[in-house]
Amino acid sequence: MFDECTSEALTEGIRITVRSEYQPSHSRPGQFVFAYRVQILNENPYDVTLRSRHWIIVDQMGEREDVEGPGVVGEQPTLSEREAFVYTSGAALPTPRGLMRGTYTFDGPRGTFKAEIAEFALAAPNTLN
Repeated sequence: MFDECTSEALTEGIRITVRSEYQPSHSRPGQFVFAYRVQILNENPYDVTLRSRHWIIVDQMGEREDVEGPGVVGEQPTLSEREAFVYTSGAALPTPRGLMRGTYTFDGPRGTFKAEIAEFALAAPNTLN
């Protein structure tokens, strides 16, 4: 079941599903910590390699942070047909609510392309509308 803390997007045969969760044990006043679990599924009949990421993180006050870099969690995985790569990471906000979205850049047999990471909420309990 999807809610606003979950997202899914399919771009050029790459299905990206994300689910975020508030982490109260890691949070403190003025810093709200969220974990997010990402599944990247290659639905193409060929291999693709994840080269880089670009995340856009926006807090409740509209402040934006862009996070870019090579791979994910220190890896640049190559995914075969129907293969999935799953990882968990985190983000901290100064507000109890925010949004994340972005793209992954992949190399495939037809060149480089970007796959969408659909927007999902980062929300502490009792902050969802």
